[in-house]
Amino acid sequence: MNNFQKKPAEVETEQEQEQKKDKKSVYQSVRGMHDILPDETPYWRKTRHAFEEVSDFYGFSEIVTPIVEQADLFIKAVGQTSDIVEKEMYYLKQKSGSHSLVLRPENTASIVRAYAEHGMRRSVQHPVRLSYFGQFFRHERPQRGRYRQFWQAGLEIISNETDPIYDAQIILATYRFLEKLKLSGMLIRINSIGSLECRKQYIKKLKAFFKNDIKKLTTDQKKKLETNPLRLLDSKDENVQALLKGAPVILDCLSVPAKKHFTKTLELLDELQIPYILDHSLVRGLDYYTDTVFEVVLEQPAVAEPVPGEEPKEVIPPLSLGGGGRYDPLFKQFNLRDTAGVGAALGLERVIQALIEQQKIKPRVLKNPVFFVHIGDLAKKKSLPIIESLRNEKITIVETLGKGSLSSQLAAANKCNAVLALIYGQKEAFEESIIIRDMQTGAQETIPLSKMVKIIKKRLE
Repeated sequence: MNNFQKKPAEVETEQEQEQKKDKKSVYQSVRGMHDILPDETPYWRKTRHAFEEVSDFYGFSEIVTPIVEQADLFIKAVGQTSDIVEKEMYYLKQKSGSHSLVLRPENTASIVRAYAEHGMRRSVQHPVRLSYFGQFFRHERPQRGRYRQFWQAGLEIISNETDPIYDAQIILATYRFLEKLKLSGMLIRINSIGSLECRKQYIKKLKAFFKNDIKKLTTDQKKKLETNPLRLLDSKDENVQALLKGAPVILDCLSVPAKKHFTKTLELLDELQIPYILDHSLVRGLDYYTDTVFEVVLEQPAVAEPVPGEEPKEVIPPLSLGGGGRYDPLFKQFNLRDTAGVGAALGLERVIQALIEQQKIKPRVLKNPVFFVHIGDLAKKKSLPIIESLRNEKITIVETLGKGSLSSQLAAANKCNAVLALIYGQKEAFEESIIIRDMQTGAQETIPLSKMVKIIKKRLE
């Protein structure tokens, strides 16, 4: 028998080989979670900076709430029959075995909780303008621009009166933030769902409307019609959308005060010249909303011009960036009477996606980089203080101190488009000098370290 041939008992079957492969650990991010890689971070930094500038400009102060909250906070706030409570919350199992804590799925309820807990009604000048920028968690089906761990930026105004001026201010600040990012094709979709009493009247009409077509609904849709019929209005199901043609409009069920509030809000938006359209199907998905609700979409996303002779590219559908509305009833759950609130939240992954698609942020390019080249261990050891001194003088320094050869370092200098290279070897370390090389012409000269900064700045000019 050949010495290199396995005995029959030692020969691995295909099944055994596959089992070995399965045992190898290949770690990947959890489904619905995602990494933000270095080539994406400039977009995130730009977005955060723009949000902070707009928040400061309109007088919003940042609030940071815990990622973990009590489950009952959201069950009572957003509604027992909402998708968030029924399907999407991440419950945390504690040592006691209970599941009373959750990862926060949204932030408005947390902010109202903090407002009540810390006595802000008495201690802070009203209206209270709050902003936030953080991560949230919902166990829903991942899709374009939607993750299970996601980032939101939000604005909230809490006041002692239900005044349409605050609805308009929230929409204005939200629009200006996206405008500052230079996004094109933005549009506000807006509606009023009235008071709780208005909705009761409308729900009766909606159920009566679907009565004759109840058999055409799926089991899940029938359940929604019974428990939360307003959710059918924003259904993406084509069958439901076809059935909704001719459905009663909620604006026809608004009380006189609700109609007055909505009319004033629209008049204020007209004064501000904020583009909007009325959308009778817009309801938002949380029970605490009342009166004004709105959504920000990219109605005309950027699409490349078709190339003659090639098939036209797929048209990207309108992208919802976020939305909000008024949530006055939420305060009653915290025994806070005569308190009102309105807010907005934007999905930052979708904002970033829009920025990338519309190419609104250019990649970071180093301005006049200077490359530091070391030769030998002594020069490497003494390099760090020299590099530090150059950076303190606002000179852009690039280095690859982990590489040893001169050729590899000069290749890296060319790759980063360095205008100058500083070559520092053992001889220069003893003589307290350095070689300055023009990367375009190849000309170089040796200069004293004491004059290095002055000469480099002059060369860069």
